[in-house]
Amino acid sequence: HGEVRVLGTSGTGDDAAAFRALQDRLGPMYRDIFFDDNAPRTVVVVPSLSLDQEVLGKISGVHHYEERMLCLLLLLRLPRTELVFLTSKPVPETIIDYYLHMLPGIPAQHARRRLKLFSCHDGSAMALSEKLLARPRLLERIRQAISDPARTHMTCFNVTALERRLALAFDIPLYGCDPDLIELGSKSGSRKIFREAGVELPDGSEDLRDAQDVAEALAALKGRLPGLERAVVKLNEGFSGEGNAVFDFRGAPESGNVGKWVGEQLPSLRFESPEMTWELYQEKLMSMAGIVEAFVEGGERRSPSAQVRIDPLGKVHAISTHDQVLGGPNAQIFLGSRFPADAAYRLEIQEQGMRVAEALAAKGVRGRLGVDFISVRGAAGWRHMAIEVNLRKGGTTHTFDMLHFLTDGRYDRERGLFLTQQDEARYYYASDNLEAEAYRGLTPSDLIDIAALNRLHFHQTTQEGVAFHLVGALSEFGKLGILCIGKTPERAEELRRRTVDVLDQETGNCG
Repeated sequence: HGEVRVLGTSGTGDDAAAFRALQDRLGPMYRDIFFDDNAPRTVVVVPSLSLDQEVLGKISGVHHYEERMLCLLLLLRLPRTELVFLTSKPVPETIIDYYLHMLPGIPAQHARRRLKLFSCHDGSAMALSEKLLARPRLLERIRQAISDPARTHMTCFNVTALERRLALAFDIPLYGCDPDLIELGSKSGSRKIFREAGVELPDGSEDLRDAQDVAEALAALKGRLPGLERAVVKLNEGFSGEGNAVFDFRGAPESGNVGKWVGEQLPSLRFESPEMTWELYQEKLMSMAGIVEAFVEGGERRSPSAQVRIDPLGKVHAISTHDQVLGGPNAQIFLGSRFPADAAYRLEIQEQGMRVAEALAAKGVRGRLGVDFISVRGAAGWRHMAIEVNLRKGGTTHTFDMLHFLTDGRYDRERGLFLTQQDEARYYYASDNLEAEAYRGLTPSDLIDIAALNRLHFHQTTQEGVAFHLVGALSEFGKLGILCIGKTPERAEELRRRTVDVLDQETGNCG
C-alpha cells in the first residue's frame, strides 16, 4: 500500500512547552491511580491513524481500523472507570454490545453507563485527530464529558503534533511518545538507537536523502560484503513494511564501477507495494529520507518482535513477544502474529527489546513501543538482528490487550508466557486480515449469530475461544480481525482453522 508518512509532526514552540508542562501531571497520576482498580478515573481514547491518509486509503477498510482500539472498552471491567471513545463515524451499537458482553464480572448495563461515545460523523480521508480539531463545538462537548480532568489521561494509536494539540485542547496529559522525539522511531533513528543499545543490526546506512545517496550506500555495502546478493531499501516512515523495496545485486560487475551499475539498476527495485513506482519512491525518499541495509538471508528465518512499555516514571516493562506472520513479494508485509514468540528465543529478543527501550527511556520516550527483528537459525543457534522500532501502538497491541482484559491474567517476564489467574498458560493466533469476497454482506449481527451457533465465542469458564475485531469492515469489505486464544499453540491454530472453515461454509466460500 506504499509508505505511510506521519502527519502533524510540526508544531509551535509554545505548544511543545505547554505540552511538557501538561505531561508533568502524568507521573503523579500514574503513581496514585493506575494501580488501584477501584480508583475513579477517565480514559479518553483517540484511535486516530495520524499517518499519510492518501496511502492509508489503499488499505482495504482502513477507516474501520479505529475499531481496533475498541479493545479498551474492556477497561470498563474496572467499576469506577469511565471511558470517552472518539471515532470518525459512529460505531454501531451491535458492536459496542459485543465488546461489553465480554466483560468479566461486570454487568454490561453498568459498563454502558460509564461509556461515552463521540463521533465526527465524517468518513473522509483525514486523520481523526484532524477532524476533531476542526470541530470546536464537538471538542467542547467532549470536555464537558470529562468528569475530573485531574484524574484523566488520553491514549492514542500514535502521537503527532495533532494529538499534542488535542491534549492541550482537553487539558489532559497523554500517555505516549512526545512528538518531538518521534524521529527516534524512524528507520534511520532506529539504527542509531540499536547501536547505542549494543543490539546487533544488519550492515547498512541511514539518513539517505535521494537516489544518489541510495546508490552510493548500496555500492559501499556491496564493497564491504562482496558475497551479498540482496539489500533492502526502506523509507524512513514506512508502515508495516509497505515502504520497503529489495535491490538485487546478482549480475553486478565483479570489477569496475559498481556504483554506476547500481545507479542504472535502481529503477528496477522490487517494491513491496504493488502501487509503488520508482518515480513516486524517489519523491518520498526526498521528502522523508531512508535507509539501506543488507537483506538477512538464511534457510530458516523468523520475524519476531518484542513489545515494551516505558511508564510515565521512566521505568521499562516487558509486555510480550510475538512471531510475526508476514506476506507480500518479499515477506515484509505484516499480516498477523502468534503469541508468544518461539520458546527457543523469546527471552533473548525480550532482553534485547528491553535494552533498546532503556536507551529510549533515557532520552525521554514514554509509552508503548515495539522492536522488530529478523532471526536466522545457524549451527550455533538463533542469531537476531534488530531492524525497526515502532514508537506507537502496533499490530499486536490490541490483540494482547484483549487477552489481558478477557482473562485478567498477567505476563510472566521470567518465562515469556501469559498466565491466567489459575497460573495456566494461554497462547493465541491473531490477524487483521481474514478477508474473502464471499464475506461481503455479513452484518455484525450475522457474525454474532454465526459465532454463537458454532460456539466460536470466548468462554470465560475455559478461557479459550475466539474474539473478533474490525467487525465494522466485514459487510462492505469482507474483512475481519480474529483473536484465537487456546491453552496450547496447537489449540490456538485449531481455533483459527475452525473459524475460517465456519465462515467459509456459512458464506459458500468453499471453492
